[in-house]
This record gives sequence, C-alpha cells and structure tokens, in this order.
Amino acid sequence: MVLVTEFRTEDLPVAERFGSWHDMTARALIPNAIRSDHEADFRASARVLDLGAVQVSALAYPSLETRRTAKLIRGSDPESYQLMLNLRGSHRLLQGGRDTTSGPGEVMLYNTSRPWHGWAAAGADTTRGVMVQFPRALLPLPANKVDRLTAVRLPGREGMGALLSGYLTQLVADAATYTAVDGARLATCTLDLLTAFLAHHLDATASMPPQTRHRALLMKIHAFIQQHLGDPDLSPGAVAAAHHISLRSLHRLFQDQDTTVAGWIRARRLERCRRDLADPLMSNQPIHALAARWGFADPAHFSRAFRAVYGLGPQDYRRQHQADRAPRGTHGQAPGTPRQ
Repeated sequence: MVLVTEFRTEDLPVAERFGSWHDMTARALIPNAIRSDHEADFRASARVLDLGAVQVSALAYPSLETRRTAKLIRGSDPESYQLMLNLRGSHRLLQGGRDTTSGPGEVMLYNTSRPWHGWAAAGADTTRGVMVQFPRALLPLPANKVDRLTAVRLPGREGMGALLSGYLTQLVADAATYTAVDGARLATCTLDLLTAFLAHHLDATASMPPQTRHRALLMKIHAFIQQHLGDPDLSPGAVAAAHHISLRSLHRLFQDQDTTVAGWIRARRLERCRRDLADPLMSNQPIHALAARWGFADPAHFSRAFRAVYGLGPQDYRRQHQADRAPRGTHGQAPGTPRQ
C-alpha cells in the first residue's frame, strides 16, 4: 500500500497537541517556526500521502503564524517547492519581496530554499487545504522562471487550475485505496499536472518535455469527458474541437489507452449507468431515464451495450442487485418466505 499517515491532535492530551503538530509537520514536510493563539488547545488534522519524491497532504488547522528562517534553511533544505491549494480560510505569504494573500479556490507556490513569513487566517473555524511538496529538480521548467510564480495568487477554479484542484482533492480523498504500484504512477501524474499548471501561467508550454505535455493533455481530456458524459452530442470530434487539436492527434493520444476515444467515452457512460442501477436511492427511476442521463439517447442501443459489457441486461442487473440487498429472515430466507 501507498504510505498514508493520519494525524489528529484531538487524539492526544490537550497539553501535547500543539507541540506534536509542530513536530509532525517538521518531519512530514519541512521545519518551520510556528506560533498560534490556539496553542493551549490546538485542534488540527493531517492526511499525508507519501508518493516517494512527492508528498500530498490534506491539512486542517486553526489560525497560525509560520516562519521559514535562513537558519532553518541551513539546517534542513530539501530543495523543494510547496504548492498550497486553499480550500477554506486564507493564507498570506511574504517571500522574495512579494506579499500575497490567497483565498478559497486559489493556489500559491512556496520555495523551501528561501525564507518566508506566513499567516493562516481561519475565522471561526479552521483553514483547510491540500499541500503538495516536490523536489525542484523534478520540475522540467527553468527554475528562474518558476520562481517568478512564488508568492503569487494563482486561480484554482478555472482551466488548468480547476483540473489541478479536482485532481488533488480526489487524490487525498481516496488515499487509503492506492497500492504501492499506484504510488509511482501517481507521483508521475502529479508532477505532470503541476508542470502543465505552472507552464500555463508562465506561458512556457513549449519548454515542457513532449511526454509531460502528452500526459497532461490526456488528463485534461479525461476530465473534460467525465464532465460532459450526459451530453448526447459528446463525440471524438467534439472533444478534439474543445481542445483545439485535430481528430488525428486526439486518436494518437489514446493509442496507449488500449481503447479508442469513443470506446473510452462509452465505458465511462456505462459505468455511471451501472452505479445508478445498483443504487437503491434510484430504484424508482426508469431505466431509459438513467441511460439518457449519461448520454444514451437510444434505449435499445444502451441495453445491447450494457449486456455486452456486464453480461446482463439493465433490468436483470437492477433486479439482481435488489435481490442481493433484500433483508434476510431466519436461515437466510427473505422475510415472509415459507420454509420448505
């Protein structure tokens, strides 16, 4: 399994909470000097996903102040970047002569090799965010250009920012399900997406390695398809047009996916329909309505496609799952069934 560390200060005695949080962040991320008005009862939590060279952490903590001093850098410098996706509250950062505050849905980049002074303002609750820490050497972009983005407020709710935000939040939400083999692949995916996001804001896409551009574009296309599955007009041509590439280029991108573009769309649609058919909360919905919800305009075509993949027609699949969920009486019988 991928190494996932869960940490909650509320699992500790009150007097140990702040000190334990300080020590945990120094080990899992980097040493910082931290102070807070909530040190007497510091309630915070972290889920740290270790992908090898890359670490992704879901963090929640009250208002605090942090300093990364020259002395701390001399003592421990992983020569990394940290990227914070802000989900709740605000973060203010002073670094490299810039003074920037980010709010929910925004992203900010930190350089661990340069001093900083930061504040997190939680209001009445906690600040929440997803932090990615990764070595600068693994980012295939000119360091002098990337440093122009440190302590700069970057959008996380549109375009490349929305793609990155959605990926990071899903990544930490499903952290416990990944295997050790997944870890290396997820590290590559994360770095590719970070590279594409930063290159977009630097207008430096041409300097990205071809493989990185390829994978980042494919992830963007996958996300686009998932968002538009309910559109019956979603087609390879529509996908290519939305991403300003030729249909031939789109098909080339999918050569390593062991399926065609149309096949990938159809598989995602069928999977959404399968989930709905197995969902007890949707048991009263007509099957043709569920199919139409995910872009199947022709009920007969949907039934044939569903049977070809799952071995049962949609009605039989739903009936089977309803039977599996039925409560059982004595000796495994459904309630009201006479004994033989």
